[in-house]
Amino acid sequence: MSEFIPIIAIIAVIILALGVLVAFIAIKRKKEGKYPEPDYRAFFIFGITILPVGIVFVAAVNPGFMGFIALGLIYMILGLSHRDKWKKS
Repeated sequence: MSEFIPIIAIIAVIILALGVLVAFIAIKRKKEGKYPEPDYRAFFIFGITILPVGIVFVAAVNPGFMGFIALGLIYMILGLSHRDKWKKS
C-alpha cells in the first residue's frame, strides 16, 4: 500500500499544476478582453446527450449515477436560457 503514496502524490501535484495553469490562462484572457462567449447551443446538445445516459445508468447500474441526470438537466437549462445567443454552425 505504501508504494502507491508517491504515485498518488505525483498525480495530485499534476492535477493541481494543471488547475493553476488553467486559472492563470483564464484570468489573463479576461484581463485582455479575449474571453470568448460560450456556445450555449453546445451546452444544450451536451445536456440532451448526458440526460439519457444518466437515466440508463440509474436504471441499470446504480442510483449513484443521479449526478448525470442532474448534469444533463443543468446543461439543458443553461443552453435553453441563453437560446438567443446560440451560435450558428
